[in-house]
Amino acid sequence: MTQFGPTPHQPAPPGKPSGTAGGHGPLPRLLIGLTVVTGLVDAFSYLTLGHVFVANMTGNVVFFGFAMAGAGQISAVASLFAIVAFAVGAAFGGRLGREPRPHRGLLLAVACSLQAVLVLASAIVVAVAGTGLTVIRVFLVVLLALAMGGQNAVVRRLGVPDLTTTVLTMTVTGLVADASPAPVRVRRVLSVLAMMLGALIGGLLLRLVTASAPLWLAAALLLVCAATAYGSARSPGSEVWR
Repeated sequence: MTQFGPTPHQPAPPGKPSGTAGGHGPLPRLLIGLTVVTGLVDAFSYLTLGHVFVANMTGNVVFFGFAMAGAGQISAVASLFAIVAFAVGAAFGGRLGREPRPHRGLLLAVACSLQAVLVLASAIVVAVAGTGLTVIRVFLVVLLALAMGGQNAVVRRLGVPDLTTTVLTMTVTGLVADASPAPVRVRRVLSVLAMMLGALIGGLLLRLVTASAPLWLAAALLLVCAATAYGSARSPGSEVWR
């Protein structure tokens, strides 16, 4: 069975900024898509499962502190399960096939496929059983946090600057604090807008369609990302961004 592992990133050619097509191929565009997925999934978890994120662990650590203080009607159990499940997912993503080292596009394709399975399973649970029971809400938090932890770890291994897909604090800081070239600034702005767009669409789907709608859309985007990453990695010329 083929294994997948980390790949050394080839530096961009002289005179070409890191992150251009020569350095990372289609990866920046695909990671923008995954940032939209983050907005969709966190919109679902925060607005439907209570005050809990499945991708933003900074928020959950703060929420857990609130819960321990008995403030804000926040579930300590949900926050704790989210943090632990995210860590487990990140551990798996960090070990997703160590050797032989794969093409980064193939690594992303495998990761998105596995993530799509977890998000699809969550969408089915919501469609069939709803989110009324506490045990179901906690189960959904675990499934989605596993998926997002894996995403975060794999994106970290891909090494595309300024596109973490789940955290924007340093991206926003870099946008205003650094004297960066225009392409880098554009990428940072797109990352912020992508997460906001995902959250906006997720909120609208929850209001106007069904509770599971953001998850169905997130799963569809993940499958598109997986197919695109696989096709791009197999295409001629893909070695330049291996």
